[in-house]
Amino acid sequence: MVNRVVTGAHYGLRDWLIQRITAVVMAVYGVALAVYLLMQPYLNYDVWTALFSSQVVRTFSLLFLLSLFYHAWIGIRDIVMDYVKPTALRLMIHVLVILALLLYAIWSVEILWGM
Repeated sequence: MVNRVVTGAHYGLRDWLIQRITAVVMAVYGVALAVYLLMQPYLNYDVWTALFSSQVVRTFSLLFLLSLFYHAWIGIRDIVMDYVKPTALRLMIHVLVILALLLYAIWSVEILWGM
């Protein structure tokens, strides 16, 4: 029997599935935004303002951004777990990436719903 020692890695289907779901969310948002923008006869500040004044668009934009941040976290975490061997350096990178992604999430909310 193989005795596997878990050192922070997440084994299994969950992370793989979450990364695929977030990719689908980002793709659907990107296609929907592209279709909307291609249907506009001209693009200017008023078109962008009208688009993002909608609560639905802001909500889906935030869903897109949160999906992007979570998708990035899974990818970066996996790369760091595979290639950075010193535990202290790995922990420092994880903490810095988590803090940066949390900062980006807060900033995204401020941009979407700020004045």
